[in-house]
This record gives sequence, structure tokens and C-alpha cells, in this order.
Amino acid sequence: MDDDAGAGPRRASRGRGTPAHRTTADVTPTSSDALSLPTDTPGTRILISAAVETMSEKGFNGTSVRDIADRAGMSPAVLYHYFGSKHDLLVAIMHRTIDHLIERCAAVLADAPPDPALRLRRLVREHVLVHTELRREAVLGVGEMHSIERRERALLIAKRDRHERMFHRVVNDGAASGAFGTPYPSEAVRGILTMATGVSVWFREDGPLTAAEIADRFAHLALALVQADPAVTFPLPRRS
Repeated sequence: MDDDAGAGPRRASRGRGTPAHRTTADVTPTSSDALSLPTDTPGTRILISAAVETMSEKGFNGTSVRDIADRAGMSPAVLYHYFGSKHDLLVAIMHRTIDHLIERCAAVLADAPPDPALRLRRLVREHVLVHTELRREAVLGVGEMHSIERRERALLIAKRDRHERMFHRVVNDGAASGAFGTPYPSEAVRGILTMATGVSVWFREDGPLTAAEIADRFAHLALALVQADPAVTFPLPRRS
């Protein structure tokens, strides 16, 4: 017997894949909006935002499909219309995050002057700014890499290596030209990236420093780490 028998007239169907409750108008803009693609449907954007929120709170293994669907205001069945699995959703978040980071960093280098110190400063600043804007996504990208299946993990690592090569090229060029005095360019890059990526863990919008101020300070520290000429390390403005 139909479970709805005697329950009165049915409501009009929303159509397959239509969110049950939330719409893009219901969703407060989040950092994940930066990861949206022009081809995304409203449901895709809502689910990515809900997954970032939920997984950043509970972790990938601690988050169920129902948790994400509930946060999105959808049924679990509707989630599967957009993504094949919870794993596929995490993979999409990770790819979009690293793609966004690469695009932003490549853009600042594209119009940067040839001076290695200026190029490194711009690169570090942009890396830090992205990690203050996409804090939860960045933490997922580092902390949940082990949850990604081997094939997709290899693709993500290849993108991460592509991003790191931007830093290696700039620092190696500076070391070769004498602009940087460090005898350890590879280790300097690892230190810079570890330091600059870590802001995603502790940065807060209501903290004592703005994202731009932190980006400036970390760029200054990076130039010190590679032993750039002190004349071009761009003294920071004093805070009153």
C-alpha cells in the first residue's frame, strides 16, 4: 500500500535534484564561493559550501552524507544527483582549492617585475592571502589528503608540486643571481611554504592583524629567510 495513502493531496514535485529547503539566497556567502565555477548549478554551490562547513567541523570520516545533506537542506538522495559519493565531494573541494591557489599565484607572477625579491614578496603575499580567505578548505586539503583514493591523490599532489615549483623557481633564480644569499634554497622554500600555509590554522578575521598585514609580515620574513639584500626587504609600517 502507498505510504502516502490517506495523507491528503500530494504537493507539487520540486523536480529531481532541486534542493529541498535551502536556495542560494538562503546561504550566507562563505569562503567557498570563491571555488564556484560558471557551470555550477545552485545545488552544487550549496553542497560544496555545506560540505566545507561540516567536514571542517567533524572531519571527513566523522561526516556522513546525511550530515552534509542536512546542512544543505537537502535529502541524501538529492546529494547523489550532484556527486557520486562523499569522497567525490571532498575531491572536488580539494581540486578547486588548489586550482584557485595556482591561478592566483600565477597571476601575481605574470605581471611582476624581474627582481627576485619583488617576485618572492608578491608570491608569498598572495599565498598567505588565499590561505586566510580559504582557511577551512586549506585545512581540509592538508589534513584530509590521506582520505583521498590513490588516483585522485596523485593528481592533487601533482598540482601541489606545480604550485611549489613557482616558489622554487623564484628562490633559485634569486640565489643564482646573488639577490638571495641563502646557501639552502630548497630548504628555504619548504620553510616559507610551511610558515605561509599555517596561517589557515590560526588566522581570524577579528584578530589583532588584518589578512593584508599578516601577508606583508610573512613576505618580510620570507625575504629574511632567503637572506635578501636588507635594502629591498620593504620595511613594514609601524602600528600605532
